[in-house]
Amino acid sequence: MSRQFPSEMRDIPSVQATEFRQAMRNLASGVAIVTTGTTIGRRGLTVSSVTSICMEPPCLLVGINASSETHDAIFARGSFGVSLLRSDQEHLALRFGGRDGAKGVHRFDTDSWTQGALDVPLLQGAVCTLECVLHDHKVIGTHTIFVGRIVATRAGHGDPLINFRGALRPLPHG
Repeated sequence: MSRQFPSEMRDIPSVQATEFRQAMRNLASGVAIVTTGTTIGRRGLTVSSVTSICMEPPCLLVGINASSETHDAIFARGSFGVSLLRSDQEHLALRFGGRDGAKGVHRFDTDSWTQGALDVPLLQGAVCTLECVLHDHKVIGTHTIFVGRIVATRAGHGDPLINFRGALRPLPHG
C-alpha cells in the first residue's frame, strides 16, 4: 500500500548539498568495497553507505552513484559482494575510491581476491564478507539504493576501518 504524505511537507525546501555533506561527516560509518563480475568484467568501488535492514529475509542496502561503472555492472550481474575493510586497509579504500586513477578490473591488481559462492570478487583479508543477490532497488536522485538478500557470509579478523569527519581511521579503543 502506498502512503501519501501531506502536500505541505513536499513543499519544504531541502538543505544545500554542502550543508548536508558537512552534517553527515559527523556520522561514523564502516568502510566497505562493493564488487561484482568475473575476470575482465570485475568492477568495484568504496562505499560507506552499507547497512542491514532486516533479518527475514536477511538483507542489507547499499547506496551507489548511478554514474559508477559498478552501478550498471550490479544490474547486469544481479549479484554483488561486500567486503568490510580492516583498519590497515585504507590503501584499498582509496584505490577503489578512485584516488590512484585505477579503473575497472585494474583496481583488483593489488591484494588477494577470491570469487565467492555467487562468483563475485571478495577480499580475502576483510573483517567480513557478504554475498548478495539483488533483491530490490530504488532510484533516489543521483544514487540507487540496492537491496541485497544475503546468501553467504565469511568472517575474517581485525578491527574495522571507519569514515569519520572526512578521514579514514581505525576504530578508537577506549
